[in-house]
Amino acid sequence: MGDGCVFCEIVRGERSAHVVLDVPDALGFLDARPLFKGHTLLVPRVHVETLTDLPGELLGPFFGHAQRLAGVMESVLGAAGSFVAMNNRVSQSVPHLHLHVVPRNRKDGLRGFFWPRQKYESDAEAAAYAERLAGALGA
Repeated sequence: MGDGCVFCEIVRGERSAHVVLDVPDALGFLDARPLFKGHTLLVPRVHVETLTDLPGELLGPFFGHAQRLAGVMESVLGAAGSFVAMNNRVSQSVPHLHLHVVPRNRKDGLRGFFWPRQKYESDAEAAAYAERLAGALGA
């Protein structure tokens, strides 16, 4: 685990997060500064900085979890689709591999790379979103 890594602290349970997916090889949790409500970050439990650092045997399962997350954005949150993205080093706010899975709707205001951030009205609202998504994933 990466010392001083915020995401490793979340994986170890040392820092709180609204968990959406909790499986042996990965953890999904709500982004603290979401583009839209339900915006989830998927991280491998092992500390790696970029996609090229992820061991090959984890690649398939990791993207399988991403696929499931993208599906529940539509089935649970009623989104028209999703945006799935990852930065490697450049624009990577935390140096721990993380995949953004964001619910999307037409005319939702997301254009190009100008992404206005949203806020949850309260911690309880964030917890309710995490619970809905986790319930659909069986996590």
